[in-house]
Amino acid sequence: MKSQLAKRKISLALLTVVPASLAVAGALVYRRYRRDLTAARTRVSSGSKLANTPSGLIEYADVGTGAPVFVIHGAGGGFDQGLEFARPLVDAGFRVIAPSRFGYLRTPLPKDASPMAQADAHASLLDSLQLEKVAVLGVSAGAPSAMQLCLRHPKRCTSLVLAVPLVYSGAPAGAPPSALREFLANTAVSSDFIFWAMSKLARNTMFKTVLGTPPEDVEQAGAEEQARITEVLDHIEPVSQRKKGLQNEAAVARSLPRYDLEHLQLPTLVSSIEDCLYNTYPGARYTAENIPGARFLGYPTGGHLAVGHEAELWSEVRQFLQTAA
Repeated sequence: MKSQLAKRKISLALLTVVPASLAVAGALVYRRYRRDLTAARTRVSSGSKLANTPSGLIEYADVGTGAPVFVIHGAGGGFDQGLEFARPLVDAGFRVIAPSRFGYLRTPLPKDASPMAQADAHASLLDSLQLEKVAVLGVSAGAPSAMQLCLRHPKRCTSLVLAVPLVYSGAPAGAPPSALREFLANTAVSSDFIFWAMSKLARNTMFKTVLGTPPEDVEQAGAEEQARITEVLDHIEPVSQRKKGLQNEAAVARSLPRYDLEHLQLPTLVSSIEDCLYNTYPGARYTAENIPGARFLGYPTGGHLAVGHEAELWSEVRQFLQTAA
């Protein structure tokens, strides 16, 4: 009888303690999430300006005083991603202009959000800044509008750099991403909390699905490189302020045509990585082969973020831009 009474007391205690513990843990997690989200929103709320152009409002950052380089960010980005990506150029004495593309942060998504319309918006921003000519650097999903800027407004562009570019490859499409990977990627960007939680609890999965980079490449890198990759992932937050841009990105990627590469008559450097999980390597190589005089720079490993090659790549880009200028 006493044994049964003791068991009942233990059961009642567990029924009280366990929910209370879970509630406390949940409150601590939510507090950390709110703290990180507030920091992310604060980070993207400064450091940029708004230009009122014929193409609508365009958010941009403008840093440095040297030769101007127009840096067009990739998926999940904004002016902040472009600026952070091109920080080595600022340090090398270039002036970096980094816009937020359609649907990202404070740049609205218009009805026509095609790469052609985005290229015209880029030109409108250059007009607003009274910049006659710039070097153009398109990263990942920023490549289509970078190429269109050079095709539609060739007198405004002195040179073109395409890094792990989203471009037509000239070959049959490879195997599509697995249903699981696509589901995880779509789930990750569906809300601020889900993105935050997955970036903390499933970081390797996020490296693969969101950053297009094999986790083993990250694991083999040094501490400084690992910190860079982690920062790139963390700085996609707040994802809710980039969601419209990401949705438009998916629509553009599904029907990407071949551009008139032979009419890109300017110095061009194209780079990509063979194990990039967004499969940018074939398209990058095809693009370099069909742009007159273009140079291709490729590496076997490093994923979409070129893990382990950043210093070498930026050295090549700096030398190329200085020579082209």
